[in-house]
Amino acid sequence: MKIIRIWFTDERLYGETDDGRILWQSLLYYHRLKRATTNQREQYHIGEEGIHWPELDEDVSFESFEYSQPEPKGISRFFLEHPEINATAIARKLGISQSLFAQYINGTKRPSEERKNDILIAIHDLGEKLTKATF
Repeated sequence: MKIIRIWFTDERLYGETDDGRILWQSLLYYHRLKRATTNQREQYHIGEEGIHWPELDEDVSFESFEYSQPEPKGISRFFLEHPEINATAIARKLGISQSLFAQYINGTKRPSEERKNDILIAIHDLGEKLTKATF
């Protein structure tokens, strides 16, 4: 499968395949593309394995258009929507390896219900500390 044409909406990157399918994925996975101007988004090259934006130093593989979760959900969506929250620090606080936590965020692995609850508690604790912060 090869993408032969792409276009954007505010939240998604769409691609038309060489066999006529229309596939998409969330721009939450690609912060540089999400923040890019229309002109920057239009400056891409379609190669043998994917799409490259030299100015943005961004690559999107053709394979990624066929992932089972084009739209992030749950913990993945939370951390992708809030990059200001240091996911590495949350993982460290919980004793979760950074590589495993990154897989939770990019959606390639899903945490157990117990682990999701632990992550949610850590985020709530952080929120509570932030609301009590004084300057």
